[in-house]
Amino acid sequence: MHYSQVVIAVRTLSDGGQSALELAHEVAEFLDGARTSLDLAQYDFHLAPETAAIVGGAITRAAKRGVAVRVLYNVDHRNPIPVPPPSEPDTRLIASLDVPARAIAGVPDLMHHKFVVRDQAAIWTGSANWTDDSWSRQENLVVRVESDGVAACFAEDFEQLWRTGAVEQSGFVNPAPVQVGKTAVRSWFTPGNGEALSSRMARALAKARQRVRICSPVITAAPVLATLAQRVSEGSLDIAGCVDQPQLQGVILQWRENGNAAWKLPLLERALTAPFSGKRSNPWKPEGGVHDFMHAKVTVADDVVFAGSFNLSRSGELNAENVLELHDAELADRLAGYIDEVRSLYPPFAVDER
Repeated sequence: MHYSQVVIAVRTLSDGGQSALELAHEVAEFLDGARTSLDLAQYDFHLAPETAAIVGGAITRAAKRGVAVRVLYNVDHRNPIPVPPPSEPDTRLIASLDVPARAIAGVPDLMHHKFVVRDQAAIWTGSANWTDDSWSRQENLVVRVESDGVAACFAEDFEQLWRTGAVEQSGFVNPAPVQVGKTAVRSWFTPGNGEALSSRMARALAKARQRVRICSPVITAAPVLATLAQRVSEGSLDIAGCVDQPQLQGVILQWRENGNAAWKLPLLERALTAPFSGKRSNPWKPEGGVHDFMHAKVTVADDVVFAGSFNLSRSGELNAENVLELHDAELADRLAGYIDEVRSLYPPFAVDER
């Protein structure tokens, strides 16, 4: 187990550091605790037979004992440059659960959540999709919170998606602080609060006095990118992190071809003069292949943590995403250490000039 705390539990995942079966059993344990309701919003829900049986079994058991179960999942999106990689939901698996389910069209913007609300009292969220590779071959975070207040925020966002079936009509949830044990927590949802979230994170970077640590497949959200470039230029702050080399390289190539976004290139180049590593993952393929992306999405600014499904990107602002803002010095220390461990595994990010 790599969880921390009691009412807020964080597990860090590494490439090859745990098995998909371990995570499947942990998901099942969380689902088995449901007594009244389970609302699942999953961008990618596609498991191998053994893990599908474990997770699917927990869902069907819940339904049989009278738990109200609902499933949202993303469909119908194919990006020319897979940032994030397209979802491949197993519609047969979802249909076999025999519970109410709704497909959300990920065009033009994704239903990119990976959360569960249990009994209106606890949530399971983070960056990990429900796939075997996400659980075993990618860097990811899983966050569990036991809090009626936090769960109410996630339930409100779920209802917006369930009721409308439209990404653009979701995320309109007030990110008011909730005290969870010793930790102040804000729950952020996009697209309703997409630009506000990027600005909030940028302000945290601007106010940081000790350190900034970032794991994100890409870093392209203008407020975050501009502030990060400024803090790197000032040279007074300990800044470091890790990205996914192929995904960010793909963005750079796209920007070079699209003059409307080329203005971001100098900012990105400046930001990445800080010690950022780049995982040389296998590029996404439509059929088969290993999906071993650097997929963790966590930012630490001094004693504040931002963790969830949100890539630090303009697309992330427009997708249906969620982020927990956690004010907790101990957790911030731990996750800054995790980010340093991840970045130490990979070579420095390098722009391919071809």
